[in-house]
Amino acid sequence: MNSLDPGTLGNLGFGGAGIGNLYRAIPDGEALATVLAAWDAGIRYFDTAPHYGLGLSEQRLGAVLRDKPRDEFVISTKVGRLLEPNAAGGQDPEGFDVPATTRRAWDFSEKGIRRSIEDSLERLGVDHVDIAYLHDPDVHDLHAGISQALPVLEKLRSEGMVRAIGVGINSAEAALECVESADLDLVMLAGRYTLLEQPGVPLLDRCVERRTGVVSVGAYNSGLLARPEVHEDAHYNYQQAPPDVLARARRLAAVCRDFGVELPTAALQFPLRHPAVVNVTAGATSPEQVATNASRMEAPVPEELWDALEAAGRD
Repeated sequence: MNSLDPGTLGNLGFGGAGIGNLYRAIPDGEALATVLAAWDAGIRYFDTAPHYGLGLSEQRLGAVLRDKPRDEFVISTKVGRLLEPNAAGGQDPEGFDVPATTRRAWDFSEKGIRRSIEDSLERLGVDHVDIAYLHDPDVHDLHAGISQALPVLEKLRSEGMVRAIGVGINSAEAALECVESADLDLVMLAGRYTLLEQPGVPLLDRCVERRTGVVSVGAYNSGLLARPEVHEDAHYNYQQAPPDVLARARRLAAVCRDFGVELPTAALQFPLRHPAVVNVTAGATSPEQVATNASRMEAPVPEELWDALEAAGRD
């Protein structure tokens, strides 16, 4: 396999957490139709993980993609959590509406990472994944991730088992430590560089210097920026948004209205304005959501709006 050019991912990717029954169950037919809608919309980068629905996301994604020409799309999955048999049963306790026939076991060892990829290939039904991300090292053990797991991923890339490697992470600070410690192709950064927050993120500039691409996820900040009008029940960081955050989001929405642009459109396109960001990946649980994301990514946004939003985001 050739190495992967991060610039080939396209502006918009498909995130597979939702089709793993995140928060609610969706029927198989709806999930498969959603993946097919992403393909029909021209999306060719698809992200998943064993964590998503205890393998259900990988199974559903593979059910559609295994029939497509393998050289026409890019799949990423994640390592760090193995799925082990679970005799206790019940429902998954980690936010996915699936039976807990397996349980997650952290494993950053070479043996565990190799097995994780092999298990993912079996669930996906493809002969290789293009990108392997170390999943949530900041949640489990950042030191072990840097000293143990990332060298394993570098080794697997040199062997040709995967084309590109990276980390999937929520902390920009932890991601920067990983970028400084390993030769990473990509960082999948969740929710830390968005229209709402617009922080100075040293990670992004360092990624430009090291030629490490950033895949931005969580552009809607857990749904807060996902609708043109910001509702009282909006979530931020997976919790009810506090009043000050709601007020800031509403200021941004008002600025967007002044320029004839919907808030979610600006939110989805915003990360790509930084030269480090090579792709924005968004989840979906219906064909309609896929179509909406695709149209938002292509909608025209006047340059003057970005200046006005930057000013509003600082207020």
